[in-house]
Amino acid sequence: EAGHALVAKLTPGTDPIHKVSIIPRGRALGITQQLPIDDRYTYSRDYLVKTLQVLMGGRAAEELALKHMTTGAGNDIERATELARKMVTEWGMSEKLGPLTFGKKDEQIFLGREIAQHKDYSEKTAVEIDEEVKDIIFGAYSAAKALLNEKFDLLDAFAKKLLEKESLDGPEIEQLIQEYNSGLPVQV
Repeated sequence: EAGHALVAKLTPGTDPIHKVSIIPRGRALGITQQLPIDDRYTYSRDYLVKTLQVLMGGRAAEELALKHMTTGAGNDIERATELARKMVTEWGMSEKLGPLTFGKKDEQIFLGREIAQHKDYSEKTAVEIDEEVKDIIFGAYSAAKALLNEKFDLLDAFAKKLLEKESLDGPEIEQLIQEYNSGLPVQV
């Protein structure tokens, strides 16, 4: 969670952090809550890429700090992949494929709601879609990992503080970052 929170906090243009917790609830092992300043009805490509960076911050922190991967980032990776795929196939946000949509959706109601997607593109285009989704996610992951690697001491202090308190709110996170930036020892 420290990885998600630090990437969100240190990347301009992301939503403010409300709370970070490592207390497991349901299937989630922890949570980083971001609350938008105002209502949004549309999202820019830049905003979505930064959202992907925040999602990939957990896996990046895990690899940097623990030197191995776990299943803990599974949901984040799933959400990131879904978002990147929508960017490419639904919202025309691919630089390589341009402003096109791919895959016609059919909604059928039978004992609930089922959505079937019809493939209206070639195998070559399917490969290009997969490559573009991969490039977008790998770019977000690389940016998150580079940021956390540069601020590894802060990541370590943040993680220790989370282990001690289990939950931090926005002002506590801001104070921790200010202590780090001032050169003072971070109070853990």
